[in-house]
Amino acid sequence: MISRALLGWYFPELPQRRLELLRIGVGGYALVYLVTRGLHLNAVVGYPASSFAPVGVVRWLDAPLAAGWVYGTYAAALLAGVAFVFGIGYRLSAPLFALLTTWVLSYRHSWGMIFHTDNLLVLHLLLLCFAPAGRRRAAPEALESHPCWVPRAMALVTVASYVVAGAAKLHHTGWSWAAGDALREQIAYDAIRKIELGSTHSPLGPWLLPHEWLFAPLSAFSLATELLAPLALLGTRCAAVWCVCAWLFHAGVLALMAIAFPYPLSGVAFLAFFPLERALPGLRRAWLRVRPGGLARGGATSTG
Repeated sequence: MISRALLGWYFPELPQRRLELLRIGVGGYALVYLVTRGLHLNAVVGYPASSFAPVGVVRWLDAPLAAGWVYGTYAAALLAGVAFVFGIGYRLSAPLFALLTTWVLSYRHSWGMIFHTDNLLVLHLLLLCFAPAGRRRAAPEALESHPCWVPRAMALVTVASYVVAGAAKLHHTGWSWAAGDALREQIAYDAIRKIELGSTHSPLGPWLLPHEWLFAPLSAFSLATELLAPLALLGTRCAAVWCVCAWLFHAGVLALMAIAFPYPLSGVAFLAFFPLERALPGLRRAWLRVRPGGLARGGATSTG
């Protein structure tokens, strides 16, 4: 009985529209992310070969790639991303986009600082490869719902990433992390290092350092947000509360240390927890109100 209930929880019947919106949301974010970081991702062609320390899927490389290969894989990732977002040739474009994005980001990470913030995005893209693509010309009733495990797996991966981060804090510092001293020292170190290097730093973090009493509640909140992440799997309401806490946690890191986690800050990282298709009617009504002549059209529509 328990195994059957667990199987039903993991393989829920989901509307095709939700899967499409999840694909558009995550894929659209990934595509915009690649475009906006294009200069940064391709700047490695001018780095010295001695700085190359391959990680992830590019670990097997013995030497840096020629510039043409770097630009080529980046361009291919963008083209595959467009096809992914629009659902064109999904069975091919989905794995192609996921793998190329993994390659492009891993190659960039092989030149110094590793951006762990990209890991969750890559995992979500890889999981979306297994989602039903949907047939554009199929009868509407054929597209109503699918027993699909992908959104649930995406939520589980998201939750796991936070639990692992919380466990790492306990491993290195123990429960004393919640007392606030470790966080205060981390903010101080980060600010001093960035000031010495002439890098962007947060003025708020150093300003708050003398107020020692603030850091215990901030530390406890961050640790609780990470370790209690599995509560988000209990239902939409629990997920909403936890996602707000997670977003506030990242907003706090940005405000205090000028370190951005763009994927969760955008909110896209949490889409798999929610019935996205239910928001469409409200979004359509909002669009009718804000577009030119929208009120007139909306009023005409509402009166039949």
